[in-house]
Amino acid sequence: MELFVCKFGGSSVASSGKLRHIVRIIQDNPRRRCIVLSAPGKAPGFPVKITDLLIDIVKKALNNEKFDGSIREIKQRFHAIYDPLTLPSDQIDSLLKDLDDRLNFSKDHAGKFRDRIVAAGEDLNCRLFARYLISMGINARYINPREAGMAVTPVFGDAQPLPSCAIRMAHLKGVCAETIILFPGFFGYTAEGDVATFSRGGSDLTGSLLAEALDAVEYENWTDVDGIFSAHPAMVDAPLQIPALTYKEMRELSYMGFNVLHEEAVKPVRRKKIPIRLRNTDNLANEGTLIVSERLPSERDVIGVASSSGYCSFTLQKFLMNREKGFGRRLLSIFEDLGLSYEHCPSGVDNISVILNQEQLTSEIVNTIIRTIEERLQPDEIKSEFGIALVSVVGEGLVHKIGFLAKATSALAKAKVNIKMVNQGSSEMSIIFGIDATDEKKAVHALYREFFSVNS
Repeated sequence: MELFVCKFGGSSVASSGKLRHIVRIIQDNPRRRCIVLSAPGKAPGFPVKITDLLIDIVKKALNNEKFDGSIREIKQRFHAIYDPLTLPSDQIDSLLKDLDDRLNFSKDHAGKFRDRIVAAGEDLNCRLFARYLISMGINARYINPREAGMAVTPVFGDAQPLPSCAIRMAHLKGVCAETIILFPGFFGYTAEGDVATFSRGGSDLTGSLLAEALDAVEYENWTDVDGIFSAHPAMVDAPLQIPALTYKEMRELSYMGFNVLHEEAVKPVRRKKIPIRLRNTDNLANEGTLIVSERLPSERDVIGVASSSGYCSFTLQKFLMNREKGFGRRLLSIFEDLGLSYEHCPSGVDNISVILNQEQLTSEIVNTIIRTIEERLQPDEIKSEFGIALVSVVGEGLVHKIGFLAKATSALAKAKVNIKMVNQGSSEMSIIFGIDATDEKKAVHALYREFFSVNS
């Protein structure tokens, strides 16, 4: 059968009213047969997300501190959500007892203990919502990820799905034909039977893996925004909503800070070309943004302008550097040996720069980098610079587009933004400018006006 996988984020499940609204969404389209839920997010009177409360409990438990207050707060929160839905109080308490049982788990392995506790938010919410649907006469069933076949690596807090996930969970197609299934997001089980969570926001990945396994017609990702915009609303007033973009364009925008979707969630659906639709739970009139393998040709070559700050650069000058075999490899190995990842590595004939996120660094590490580079590579000059922002113009329409770079640099020049670095990959899908972080908003404004103004 043709079916939709629907994932609802924390803001979409944060109150009784929100859950009633989700029921209407499910009933509005009979093809919505697989529902993935996050843990409840913030709501009026409840300023802390359930997951954050659970993380706090883990920290206190591992430090042998008291956490009774946080436990009470979590249980009160679930009662505040489900009591108004007339779910019997004893049923709620019976399910919430699972949290107490999890806390009795061994703390000998901190990672295993953490993930078992932190995953409780999604799991309990999913079980309770299944009970609510059943109480309304809707044919629904909670599915345990272990029984379903959500097999993951034993990397606690950052687990990865095993390649066999889609095959293991394909049997759920038959279940979906008979009933609506409720599946908790954010975690799976290792081969040893331990709970292991994905990285934060991993419920998006759960939905994507299920969409692949079930050969879904579409993966709907419901949240509290209308979709993806051509620039961040904090940078540009009322930016245009993007009706459709490709998986590749989404990846480029995600890298530069468009955190609407978990960055790993695209891969499973991309394998089968299953479209992702990002929609607003509170605005059903808006069709959202569709992410697809290919989009129709558009007058607009640029799909978005994105930015991110907090970067630094190490630039080396050395005469006849291009003659030294393995120079680039030896340079990057210095960063690798220190456990650092780099973002970009633009170069010229006699110079090369390494751009990386400066959050990885300390003063001691910076000193080690410079000293090691001088010892191993003996550059004529080495210069470090901090407080860099990266601004990217993204769009598959940029491929072989004549004059695009000239338009972008001209717009930045008019805005009096100094360009420190330009990097364009061979795919020609984006061009990234390195600028001073103090000019970030000004640069985004200038590029947005150039490529998205009515007269452009």
